[in-house]
Amino acid sequence: MTTNKCVTRQDTQTTPIHTGISSKKGESIKKSEQLEEVRSLLNNGSSKTKLEMVDTLQKLCINHYFQEEIDSILKMFHTRMSNSLDYDHGPSLYEVSLNFRILRQEGYYVPDDVFSIFKQKDGKFKGELAEDVKGLMALYEASQLSIEGDHVIEEAAYFSSHGLIEKIPFLDQDKATMVNDTLQHSYQRTSPTFMVKKFIKHYIGTTMSELALLELAKVQSLHRTEVDIISRWWKDLGLAQEFKDARNQPLHWYLWPMASLIDPSLSEQRIELTKPIALVFLIDDIYDVYGTLDELILFTEAVKRWDSNTLEQLPYNLRICVEALYKVTQEISDKIYKKYGFNPNEFLKQAWTNLCEAFLVEAKWFALGHMPMADDYLKNGMVSTGAHVVIVHLFFLLGGGTSKESAIIINDNNISSCLAKILRLWDDLGSAKDVNQDGHDGSYVTYYVKENEGCSIQNARDHVMAMITNTWKQLTKECLSPNQFSDTFTKACQTLARMIPLMYNYDENHSLPLMEDYIKSMF
Repeated sequence: MTTNKCVTRQDTQTTPIHTGISSKKGESIKKSEQLEEVRSLLNNGSSKTKLEMVDTLQKLCINHYFQEEIDSILKMFHTRMSNSLDYDHGPSLYEVSLNFRILRQEGYYVPDDVFSIFKQKDGKFKGELAEDVKGLMALYEASQLSIEGDHVIEEAAYFSSHGLIEKIPFLDQDKATMVNDTLQHSYQRTSPTFMVKKFIKHYIGTTMSELALLELAKVQSLHRTEVDIISRWWKDLGLAQEFKDARNQPLHWYLWPMASLIDPSLSEQRIELTKPIALVFLIDDIYDVYGTLDELILFTEAVKRWDSNTLEQLPYNLRICVEALYKVTQEISDKIYKKYGFNPNEFLKQAWTNLCEAFLVEAKWFALGHMPMADDYLKNGMVSTGAHVVIVHLFFLLGGGTSKESAIIINDNNISSCLAKILRLWDDLGSAKDVNQDGHDGSYVTYYVKENEGCSIQNARDHVMAMITNTWKQLTKECLSPNQFSDTFTKACQTLARMIPLMYNYDENHSLPLMEDYIKSMF
């Protein structure tokens, strides 16, 4: 996934904390008591309390302990919203918005006309709602889950964002900060993994916050272990030493699986998914920096043939890269076969072939000085993000295909296409390039400006942002139930998309301060 060409690796080593057996036993008992207390509240609380608790548990990333209870609550609320707005004490903007957001977030379809009750006869939202800051914030968050055809929620997005902006000067500092955070980094455009510490502060003194702190310590230790495993694997592979100008960022490659596969039990999947991500980055750098056009043609043919006997014509460094690709792909395929009974090697090889062919197209454009049409560039560029390679690996690592017939759905699926489009467009909006690279990548913004006479760079960027917004709507719709994929897979794909803005939030120094802050908070 082509991103982060100028990120500095953070030191992830910490001093281990050793505790006695009795201390660990006491912590275990305390945790069990806390789990039961929260479970009791989930089962016995009021309707409003239950949904707010679901929201809190998700934000604190401890919802996996209560998934059965949460599923039951969501089904109940979906039935109620589908039939009528039957609330305990009349519907508030906050309650309806929270219901809408969580249900859509969890894959339930809810029509956006549930917000029509907050409109006047002239079709505009009621003026008095502008005084309800909490409700406006919830409404804005809900609007981030719109799909194509949602006219009411689009009006709600405009109404809530402008209402909040107008309110900021009249709020105290803490409230103003919360509003600004909502507008700049809405829940649906950030990864919950990196927001846990922030949310814990809002629930200090509650059992849920205490449970979240215990979970965070456990997860941080697990993440450090996984990063160590990945770093050792990458070093042992030997490619970093051979390609010294290529990106060498195992921690940042790991961030994608870490954020998208939140459940602690998915440790093996996080580790294995990081491996193809690392190879995507390296192979991207090979096509950008290392190979001549003739060598890249041979490299692409070697990947297409997937035969070690055809590598003699390649330079040594390119040959060992292809051999590493063969080896890693085979090892991952074997693990998937052992765990799920289906060998996805054919699908993985095809994904790598498609990626390298897309890279080669871009290399030929650059070598020949060719300026493609913006749409042609985008179509090829969606493949060259590497998103489909990652999605295919993710699909099989989560047990998504148990036969060739059931596995075929991963090819040409709209979820993968949406993710790739968002990634490509965000990448082209970014301006940072690695100092060791020449920056041979094209840009949709550049090609769009050249195609449209009188179009400024800012106009083109606005156009790209509109395309990203529309693609998000498509992705949200694709992830609604029923669909062909598991909940774990669709949520992972959505979270990968949510990671993209964080990975491109460059400052004037072409660095990523927000992401660096999140990394420090997690390790």
